[in-house]
Amino acid sequence: MMSKTLKTTYCLPWRLAGHFRSWMRHFRTLVVDDVEDCRHYLCSALEQGTACEVVGQASDGLQAVLRAQELQPDLILLDIGLPSLNGIEAARRIRKLSPNSKILFFTQNCSLDIAQGALRTGANGYILKSDATDLPFAVETVLRGEQFVSRRVLRN
Repeated sequence: MMSKTLKTTYCLPWRLAGHFRSWMRHFRTLVVDDVEDCRHYLCSALEQGTACEVVGQASDGLQAVLRAQELQPDLILLDIGLPSLNGIEAARRIRKLSPNSKILFFTQNCSLDIAQGALRTGANGYILKSDATDLPFAVETVLRGEQFVSRRVLRN
């Protein structure tokens, strides 16, 4: 069960999320997913719907760790199912090498146990790919220092 002491923000429809853009500065973002089409979608969605500037991409967990150390981004969007090193282990390593980066998992896995494991790495959020329309709000929530978890994960 999720800790009751965590401040968690739930999904807000895409059309309401846009009003948060006005107060946000540009945030440097690393996008990590093994599926190229998904990375392209994320880059486009971030640059159109948030104040994020995509400064790098990675297609596997080891590459994600190296890019995070090199770029020191404000935000890392990280899939769990990655080759060479899964996203949860990559997040553990990234947390040590880029401690100021916010980590938002963007995954298909809606298991509460997996989500809790992911958040225990020090990640700041967990959003399902099926909830992609909530991505701008999830990003902005995490960048404000709050935690975001997709509702469907919490229902499992």
